Amino acid sequence: MRNSPPKPDRRQALGLSVSLGLLLVFAPGGIAAAQGDADAPYDALLRRYVKPSPDGVTRVDYAGWRAHAADRAALDAYIAELAQRQPSTMARDEALAYWGNLYNAVTLKVVIDRYPVASIRDIKSDSWLDPKAYTGPWRQPRVTVEGRRLSLDDIEHSIMRPTFKDPRVHYVVNCASYGCPNLLNRAWRAATLEADLDQAARDFINHPRGVTVLPSGGLRVSSIYKWFIEDFGGNDAGLIAHFLAFAQPGLKQKLARSPRIVEDDYDWSLNRSLPIS
Repeated sequence: MRNSPPKPDRRQALGLSVSLGLLLVFAPGGIAAAQGDADAPYDALLRRYVKPSPDGVTRVDYAGWRAHAADRAALDAYIAELAQRQPSTMARDEALAYWGNLYNAVTLKVVIDRYPVASIRDIKSDSWLDPKAYTGPWRQPRVTVEGRRLSLDDIEHSIMRPTFKDPRVHYVVNCASYGCPNLLNRAWRAATLEADLDQAARDFINHPRGVTVLPSGGLRVSSIYKWFIEDFGGNDAGLIAHFLAFAQPGLKQKLARSPRIVEDDYDWSLNRSLPIS
């Protein structure tokens, strides 16, 4: 008969308890993951480094994030944890939130790893055979999900746009630029997705970088609407209808008087924190 193992003394028991606690905290998702909220660590990072600014554009403290090794590692761990999920088994809203969080987290990592840069377009994809690789970092595969190696372009244009067929997808993904719809300072979640999508659309459309009524009476709109016009009905009438659905009363009145789109614009400067004046 085997002897029973010796009982650990109090110091050994305490050491085991501390080790298990650290494992829960620093494992992907941490304690929150064990409690069913694996996106909570990402929330904490976004609250720390993503802040609204007086110009109405959400800004990211890339410099602070890059300088904090533990928070860079936490972002890497979150992306790794996302890559282990199975979006093919998710309901629609959960899957849309998942892909939006993955796209934005990977984009943040791309910029933080190369910061300082003036624009995300200064970061190129590593592909000698693809001419579009020189326009930015979007063509390079960066994460593997369910056995498929994906680039940011794959996530947005091969998965999100054709799968969900919702123009509000363009308010979910953030390309680290001033001209882009705001990056949320929390994760996208299925439970609040519809309300958050509508609010993101309102925030962008009612900001000058979304829609501006020019002194001439014509409209200057974000180039997003022209690049992806097929997602908004395929013509200017579809764009106007989309704007009217989310416009605040003042803009709605102007749109009714000035339904002509005469130009589009996009600012690729990095959505970094503004210097303190």
